[in-house]
Amino acid sequence: MTYSIVAANAELTQFGVAVASKFLAAGAVAPAARAAVGALATQSWANTGYKASGLAMLAGGATAAETVKALTEADELREKRQLGVVDAHGGSATYTGAECSDWAGGVSGTGYAIQGNVLAGSRVVALMEEAWLGSDPGEPLAHRLLAALKAGDAAGGDSRGRQCASIYVVGDQGTYGGDDVVVDLRVDDHADPVRELARLLDLHDMMFGKPDPNDLLTLEGTLAAEVRSLLGGRGHIAGDVSTEELDRVLASWAGIENLEARLVPGRIDPVVLEHLRRTSAGEA
Repeated sequence: MTYSIVAANAELTQFGVAVASKFLAAGAVAPAARAAVGALATQSWANTGYKASGLAMLAGGATAAETVKALTEADELREKRQLGVVDAHGGSATYTGAECSDWAGGVSGTGYAIQGNVLAGSRVVALMEEAWLGSDPGEPLAHRLLAALKAGDAAGGDSRGRQCASIYVVGDQGTYGGDDVVVDLRVDDHADPVRELARLLDLHDMMFGKPDPNDLLTLEGTLAAEVRSLLGGRGHIAGDVSTEELDRVLASWAGIENLEARLVPGRIDPVVLEHLRRTSAGEA
């Protein structure tokens, strides 16, 4: 009832899982990951005990293959289970029990494991693997996981239909200080969950992405005048102000829009400018 990809980025600094299913909130059940340790997905009569035990094994130095072997051999219902694991070194393994509902199976390679059950056919997993291998290793891991999920969805995905999708990524630099979670997005119940997940990931990138120093625009001249005008139209400023005051008012607006991570004094990120222009024009 679920298809997933468990993977690491090329530098092995991030690990994550993307899942989709005709099942309510599978993203709350299937994935587990820990920075510098690895990631796993449990599905098809998911055994959530695999998550804590599997991460503990990986943290203790077990390989992905050793972790899969140990977890499934100790499980009396292993023939109903499906499991994918990637370890801290990029080792991977996938397991599909003999009693998982057709079509069920998986593939694995360096840095990834893909598996699914109750699928429209083997092409779901095959095209997910093709999308993963064809994606740019330099892209953020969340985007590569999404590309694989999109390919599985386009190939028919869960043969029963669509309901949920999720992406969970951890790494050495999380979204917030002291937290290793880079991306944690879930669409629990939706008619087109993978597409909705893509929209949420775009929002996540806008709100939590870091500005590229090479792209920053200096707040002066006509650009400063435009920003003043746009903020004024939204009730955040009136009249001509200094650069420092413009920074302050821009920060006030950005705080409402959750764009604080993209602020740089005296300059403006094009992503912030585009969002200001778009929202000022009345677009969603």
